[in-house]
Amino acid sequence: MTEGFALANDPAAADEALRADLARGDAVLDSLGPILRHLLGNTDSSLFGDEIIAVMRGMIADLVRQLVGRVAVAVGQGLDPVALASLTDKLSANVDILIHIHSLAIEAQLAGRLEHRLGLDPVLSPLLRELIASDDQEMSALAMKLLAAQARFIQQCRRMQLALAELPAELVHQALALLREAFGHDPQAKDTVRVVEAELRSGYDESRGRLSLIAQVIDRLGGGVTAALSLPHAGLAIFLTAIAEAGSRDRGGAVVLTSESQIVRLALALGSAGLKPASVVAQLEALHPDVVQQPYYHQLATDHANRLLAGSPASGMAQGQ
Repeated sequence: MTEGFALANDPAAADEALRADLARGDAVLDSLGPILRHLLGNTDSSLFGDEIIAVMRGMIADLVRQLVGRVAVAVGQGLDPVALASLTDKLSANVDILIHIHSLAIEAQLAGRLEHRLGLDPVLSPLLRELIASDDQEMSALAMKLLAAQARFIQQCRRMQLALAELPAELVHQALALLREAFGHDPQAKDTVRVVEAELRSGYDESRGRLSLIAQVIDRLGGGVTAALSLPHAGLAIFLTAIAEAGSRDRGGAVVLTSESQIVRLALALGSAGLKPASVVAQLEALHPDVVQQPYYHQLATDHANRLLAGSPASGMAQGQ
């Protein structure tokens, strides 16, 4: 139980404790990128879970194979070992790509834990089941596409894989730029790499990716984002995107909020999104049943949550600003 939870009977002291918890969470967010670079470059992964780091390494390796493999097919030769090693190093040093992949690994791990503890299906949530059965044919079709995309995501994570097509557009752009650099040692491959890059760009459609499909589903919900802010009903994937949209934050930042070190920030984000205190507590208990005890959020109003978040130095980063 955090200090902020223990001071429910003294609002002024509780505010101070909440700000202290936010400051500790800020320190974690500030160090995320450098820590990820360090862990992927070293065998010592004691700071992060071994499973998370292993999945991240696997995903990066899979992206490298896809990109260098396309060039290999185009030139009719095997995988270039120099390009493989170079692109692996470059992707592993790219903070934007690392943070995104890290968030996917956390999401997949948390989905597994919620399935084990709460029986929450990581693919077909109660809300998604309702949407598939909806009389709204467009919504039903969209929900079916999301179901397929979510099933692929869970399967790929178990295999430590990540399809290039599932990256956000900006990260695809960065990955392709790094691909060009990785073949810098081979002038003869320059034109081929350009052709492959053009083909990959022309075949990429962000709107077909899982994250975009989730956002489209939320946009069509009658109750808006708030309707998707029930973890047991919406499922983890939709819940995370709803948090991101409610707070105008990057989805990766929303995923990080599910960690125990960010529980105060998550509670404030949910309160800021308009959830009633009891609903905020219900979401926290679903994620951290051993942490949430008589929280001060039973008394926390939306405007109060907004003020506390606005005073946190890391709010801009968490919100993707």
